[in-house]
Amino acid sequence: MHLIDNLQYANWSEKIFRQMREGGVDAVHVTIAYHEMFRETVANFEQWNRWFEQYPDLICQARTGDDVRAAKRDGRTAIIFGFQNPSPIEDDIGLVEICHTLGARFMQLSYNNQSLLATGCYEAEDPGITRMGKQVIKEMNRVGLVVDMSHSADRSTLEAIEISERPIAITHANPAFWHPALRNKSDTVLKELAVSGGMLGFSFYPHHLKDKTDCTLNSFCEMVAKTAELMGATQIGLGSDLCQDQPDSVVEWMRVGRWSKEIDYGEGSASDAGFPPMPSWFQDNRDFGTIAAGLRAVGFSEEETAGVMGENWLRFYDQSFGKSA
Repeated sequence: MHLIDNLQYANWSEKIFRQMREGGVDAVHVTIAYHEMFRETVANFEQWNRWFEQYPDLICQARTGDDVRAAKRDGRTAIIFGFQNPSPIEDDIGLVEICHTLGARFMQLSYNNQSLLATGCYEAEDPGITRMGKQVIKEMNRVGLVVDMSHSADRSTLEAIEISERPIAITHANPAFWHPALRNKSDTVLKELAVSGGMLGFSFYPHHLKDKTDCTLNSFCEMVAKTAELMGATQIGLGSDLCQDQPDSVVEWMRVGRWSKEIDYGEGSASDAGFPPMPSWFQDNRDFGTIAAGLRAVGFSEEETAGVMGENWLRFYDQSFGKSA
C-alpha cells in the first residue's frame, strides 16, 4: 500500500521530514504558494531544492506516479507541489506550462476570494468560471496541471467539472452533509465530481470537522463511509490540510494575503484567529495508521482502506500528471 496525503502546509523542518518517514508516508502534496506571485513562487521552489539537497535520504521531488513508487522503494517521502491560488500564473497563460515544468501538479482556480479564473467560497455571488478561467483550464488539461477546486464556490466548481476535459480534484475538504462549513462541499458537487472521475481528499483541519477539535475518529470514519456510498470508494482519499508547527500569523497570511488591511476571520470570530488544536487521533504524520484502523473498524475492506489511504491518489497521479494525448 502507498500512503499518500494530498495536502499539507507545514512549517517544514528536518523534524517533520523524519516524522513522515516514521509514519511511512510515501508522498505528500505540498502547498508551495498561497498568494505568491510568480517570482516569489520560484523562490519557494528554490527553498525546496535546498531541502532536497540537505535531506536526500528523507525526501525527493515527484513529478509522476512512478516517482512516488520509486520514492517508496528508496525509503523516502515524495514531495508533489501545488498552488492554493492561481496567483503564480499572474495574468499570463504561458506561465501554466512554466509552472508545470518546475514541478507544480495541482492549482486551485481560486482561494476564498474571487480570482481571475473562478469564485472563492467566501464570496456572496458566484458568477462561475471566467473567460480567462476557461482558457487556463484548457491549458492546464494540456500540460497535466490538475484543476483543484477545494476553496471554490459551488457554481464555479460545477462549471470547472463540466469544462475540464480531464478529471479535477478537491484536494482538501469534507462533505457539507456532515459539517456545514463554507468550504465543505454539497452532495451535488460530490456526485458530479465522482461521475467525472475526480477525487476528493478529506481534511482533518478542525474548522472543517464536526465538533472541530473534539471530533472523534469514529465520527470522521463514519463520514468517510457515507461519502463512499455517495461517490464510490475509489474516488476518495486524504488531504489532511496539516499545518504543523505554523505560527498563528500564517493563518492570517492564508486568509488575508495582501488584499486587505483588516484581519479576515473567515467563518469564525476573533477567538478562531489562530490554528485550532488538531484532534487527538491525528497530531502529525506518525498518526496515519490510526486513520487506517478507524476505516477498517467502520467496515472498509483492506482493499478499500488501501485505496483511501493512498492508492486512489496514486492512480489519479498516473492519469493526470502527464500531457494530454
